[in-house]
Amino acid sequence: MPNERLRDALLRNGLTLEQVAMAVGVDQKTVERWITTSRTPYPKHRHKIAAMARESETYLWPDSVAPERKAETAAAELVQVFPHRNAVPVELWDRLIKDASETIEILVHAGLFLVERPRFIKDLATKAAAGARIRLMFGEPGGDSVALRGDEEQLGDGTLAARIRNALASYRPLVGVDGVEMRFHNTTLYNSIFRFDDEMIINTHVYGFQGAHAPSLHLRRLSAGDLFETYSESFESVWNLAKPATF
Repeated sequence: MPNERLRDALLRNGLTLEQVAMAVGVDQKTVERWITTSRTPYPKHRHKIAAMARESETYLWPDSVAPERKAETAAAELVQVFPHRNAVPVELWDRLIKDASETIEILVHAGLFLVERPRFIKDLATKAAAGARIRLMFGEPGGDSVALRGDEEQLGDGTLAARIRNALASYRPLVGVDGVEMRFHNTTLYNSIFRFDDEMIINTHVYGFQGAHAPSLHLRRLSAGDLFETYSESFESVWNLAKPATF
């Protein structure tokens, strides 16, 4: 069975079979077999290829890492747990936003707290102009999932939808900006996801609590880790179900 994840990652990064073969010290046909068959490279080769392809080993070869090692690496991926999202230090948000240069992905209902930062929208536009890929997902204001979450958090009829519309007004300058995509989702928001390159803030959601008062996790991606990758794949699944945002 072909390894389509590996094929896609190499193509996305402009890497040829020859370049990969030279970098890891194998024959070009060996690299081709890694792509076209189910053969898995040795660990030392996987590490180099994952670094070149800017993906984790567990993403490129899901069955290659032993469960025990995955568990140990997942623990290392967890940098810190915060009892509430509003306990995440302002300095951490500032650093994550400032240092991100390749990927910014945000999955929220409204995320109003982000646009309260005076330069946030300008920073996104600047990073997109410099080549970063920015993908933003908001709850569909008229969607069933938004109405249900509003009821669960006892916000009052239409309150969450109004928050989303208020947030969208701030994001309007990003409409049509190259490198920025915005979509509406109508899925159950189990977690809000804030990805900045190889770091994430995961705002878990607890029944009856608003997001600001629910626990948050600070994650840092590791090549053999599974935790960061799980949330990344979850974001991708929601993105594929979402539709272009309307303003």
